[in-house]
Amino acid sequence: TSVSYGAFVIESFMDELAHSAGIDPVEFRLANLAPDSRRRAVLELAAQKAGWGESLPAGRGRGVALFEKARTTIAQVVDVTVGAAGELSIDRIVCVADSGQVLHPDTVHAMMEGGMLYGVSAALYGEVTLEDGRVQQSNFHDYREQPMADMPEVEVYLLPQGGRPEGIGETAVPGVAPGIANAIFAATGRRIRTLPFGQRV
Repeated sequence: TSVSYGAFVIESFMDELAHSAGIDPVEFRLANLAPDSRRRAVLELAAQKAGWGESLPAGRGRGVALFEKARTTIAQVVDVTVGAAGELSIDRIVCVADSGQVLHPDTVHAMMEGGMLYGVSAALYGEVTLEDGRVQQSNFHDYREQPMADMPEVEVYLLPQGGRPEGIGETAVPGVAPGIANAIFAATGRRIRTLPFGQRV
């Protein structure tokens, strides 16, 4: 969706600005948020739960994305491993959401987990190709999705800060791609600016 592409562009560029300024990506985002912003608490909790700032071994990287969809604020921190031949493994995604009053926490958790699975699929494989003016994919047998068996570890934390219930549908999808891209940069120093990534970078 346009929201997912927008999040990819904006949050990837935020990361580029942070590195260009020589500032930690989380600190850069915090420095550009109002002191009373609801986004601040969401980002701080995501960074804490993900162990942001802890050193990682060579070939591993950690990336962050912060955005809003349907009046819900989401922060995601993604851990990846990039092998010597460029093979990409997504190891963990930590997600914190503020969607106002939460009426059914179990349902929200399930929606966030499913959204992240789809976000991984879209980031790695989400493309429709044309040949001789015709779409090549016709159904799931030739349109690749991330299998649940290969789902990375995910952690979901809800941080309701009051107010009315806000939208939660598909809100966990848009931050996955920029989180992965920023983690790839942290691991390799290479910027990925096009989607999908594939399994090799």
